[in-house]
Amino acid sequence: MKNQQGIVLVASVSILHKGKVLIIKENKPSVQNTWNFPSGRVEYGETIMDAAHREAREETGYDVRLTASTGVYNFISSLQQQVVLFHFLGEIIGGSLKLNAAEIADAKWITSVELFNSESLELRDRDVMKQITGNMISNKEHPLTLFHNQV
Repeated sequence: MKNQQGIVLVASVSILHKGKVLIIKENKPSVQNTWNFPSGRVEYGETIMDAAHREAREETGYDVRLTASTGVYNFISSLQQQVVLFHFLGEIIGGSLKLNAAEIADAKWITSVELFNSESLELRDRDVMKQITGNMISNKEHPLTLFHNQV
């Protein structure tokens, strides 16, 4: 039986602009050169939506307005951690693309269909990214009122 290390809560954002979604290439040693949506752990005392805003800003330089959620995803990550990931859709309301080089090696805009069909991109936690992207393509969205923002 695997030793339970606890559950990791993650907030993730697909930043949408002109029909494309922004993906980032990880630069952290454990997940280096894998593509992902801007995302990260929810910090103690932080709401899930605040974590999504913060992670988008820290990893891309963009301020975003969250518009909807594609859902909550529970999975074992590539690092063998149990993750509960809250995924949001967002649009740019300020800032400019500035990558945090310590964490992010690159970024690119891609259509959801190209991302879903890509076999050449090394995606972090491919199955979950494909599930999220499939939900984006089929417009499976949930209102933000689902999230109660009290801590």
